[in-house]
Amino acid sequence: MLAIPCLAFLRMPYRGRFAPSPTGILHAGSLLTALASWVRARQCHGQWLLRVEDVDPPREIAGSAQAILAQLQHLGLAADAPPLFQSARHDAYTCALDTLKRRHLVFPCWCSRNDLASTGSRHLDGHCAASPDRSRAPAWRLRVPDETIVFDDILQGRQCQNLRDAIGDFVLYRADGLWAYQLACVVDDAAQGITEVVRGVDLIDSTPRQICLQRALDLPTPAYLHLPVVTDAAGHKLSKSRGDALASRQPAESILRRTLQYLLPAGVSPPADADVHALLDFAVARVNLQMLAGRHTLPETRPDR
Repeated sequence: MLAIPCLAFLRMPYRGRFAPSPTGILHAGSLLTALASWVRARQCHGQWLLRVEDVDPPREIAGSAQAILAQLQHLGLAADAPPLFQSARHDAYTCALDTLKRRHLVFPCWCSRNDLASTGSRHLDGHCAASPDRSRAPAWRLRVPDETIVFDDILQGRQCQNLRDAIGDFVLYRADGLWAYQLACVVDDAAQGITEVVRGVDLIDSTPRQICLQRALDLPTPAYLHLPVVTDAAGHKLSKSRGDALASRQPAESILRRTLQYLLPAGVSPPADADVHALLDFAVARVNLQMLAGRHTLPETRPDR
């Protein structure tokens, strides 16, 4: 069942991806994104790729990258190429930043939070508000144009954001020598040939920044499909840091059935006696993401832990 048109139907090769951060094993919300993005790629007769977003070592948990990959394999969610690790992509990000420097679209910034607060505005007018401190490395910020970014999300509809008013000149390379998510994501989506990004609606605010960067770097803009996020009984988004991760020791069929329930119409349930492969075939045949249109949250089904 497929109500949302695919790029494949327009004779363009579909490429989707799942890009977890190695900060712990996956919880119900991130598993929902993994499964939905995999199903979407299969429904569009395209490819599904993996990317490990390991560019922030202070937040990472040792061993979680391999644990996530093992978890996906346990669920039968096979990628169509080896995973891309962002920690190995420093040269590509440096090249992108150098391009922006040559185009005078970025500037070095030594601003502290107090410096930024003293400006009374999110926007720095393309210049650092603090005095240059040559004794320490600066961050590098994008000079954000005064324009409204507009895009049509497949599930959430038309989105508009004036980056200057809402975000201001945002960081691409941190003063501590780490790459910012926005630049790494844009460079790697282009490198992997991603034609559609399927992810949680909690990241929809990043999309205008990424579109702005794509334009600045002459990179293609993929389609975007932002899924509702799974919330607990109190309405809080699930988080690995709060211990919401699912135990990978659970039977794969059990995890898949529970995750599938978020993606199926009311009254439709996965077959109780199906194995992993049959459940995934059922998902490709019966999931219709259009039923989630306009929704920002989904209540957790509270699986046994």
